[in-house]
Amino acid sequence: MELYELALRRAGAPSLREFQRLEGLPPTGRADGPTWAALLPWLTGFRLYRAEPGDNYTRIAQRFGTTVRAIITANPNQDPLQLYVGQVLTVPLGFDVVPTELPFTYELLTLCLDGLRARYPFLTLRAIGETAYGRKLWQLAVGLGPRKVLYNAAHHANEWLTTPLAMKFLEQYAKAVSENRRIFGFSAQALYQRATLHLVPMVDPDGVDLVTGGLREGEPGWAEARRLAENYPQIPFPAGWKANLRGVDLNLNYPARWEQARENKFAQGYTRPGPRDYVGPEPLSEPESEAMARLTELVKPVLTLSWHSQGNVIYWKFLNIEPAGGRALGERFSEVSGYALEDTPYASGFAGYKDWYILTRDLPGYTLEVGSGENPLPLDQFNDIYARSLGIFTLGLAEG
Repeated sequence: MELYELALRRAGAPSLREFQRLEGLPPTGRADGPTWAALLPWLTGFRLYRAEPGDNYTRIAQRFGTTVRAIITANPNQDPLQLYVGQVLTVPLGFDVVPTELPFTYELLTLCLDGLRARYPFLTLRAIGETAYGRKLWQLAVGLGPRKVLYNAAHHANEWLTTPLAMKFLEQYAKAVSENRRIFGFSAQALYQRATLHLVPMVDPDGVDLVTGGLREGEPGWAEARRLAENYPQIPFPAGWKANLRGVDLNLNYPARWEQARENKFAQGYTRPGPRDYVGPEPLSEPESEAMARLTELVKPVLTLSWHSQGNVIYWKFLNIEPAGGRALGERFSEVSGYALEDTPYASGFAGYKDWYILTRDLPGYTLEVGSGENPLPLDQFNDIYARSLGIFTLGLAEG
């Protein structure tokens, strides 16, 4: 599904030509510049509206299929009782921003980030770095509490399903905070005051774009990746791609017995850049892993959760290091998700982000291998994975 098709479905337009007619645009049937500008609110989930005579928040909410509360949340510095003609309001539209029915690309991620920041101004967003091909690594933060936790997703390109998983939780949590509701049995407002959540929803945006079609043949990076893939012809291209576009497996690039990871992977035949399992020339050689390490050292979280796929399993320790409370919290995660709590297999048990975090901080860190089957997992698993992950997302804020 193309992005414009998602926008048309949200807008209730049967075709691009009909959408253009409704918007007063030439019905060319092409997603040109003016058409894309008209489609954009149906992707970001909000529009800027200039108040007209006779307007009030209730009338505006009815016009755009939203709620007064949503408008108030999106405009925290505006007095709803002092609306004046010409005043510009951010108006959320009547649907969730984060889609779960199409592959996630970097472009779709940025659209969702724009939409969530507009709807929920209490979210903060910043770039913590960028890839070799110029895609930014985005970090979101929400909460006021002293308990700092750091979640991340899509360290691996063909595990991109974990990005909408994390983004959907963020949206549902922010919505629950704004509406003073509960999430997984907890008061969202209480969690907001207790914890500060830091989230990196797409650690490997270059690789994700290669797998999901955001990067097309002829664009920068595609030919380079295709050439590296020829080193490993047995791995399907691009579906089998896990690495960044420089051919380094980001979750094997951290300084946690990296030399052992190199020995293990070289023995398996992964001796040079390619789609998966190449550890890089040295630890933190890649801008993505270096940015994650720098962010972790800055935030100093008391817990990290790394979403991967697949296996329906939770890995919780590094070598014989068992952080205080790590097993107990892991058992709680296992209880609410149905995922087994296990030790990391030796062959893949070194140089990962979770390994480095536990080694350097001696605090609980987990790798969550969600779903089952072959990566990239099909979208029809999303709802089940989200239902099983919701408790983990929430308990990470609440426990400890």
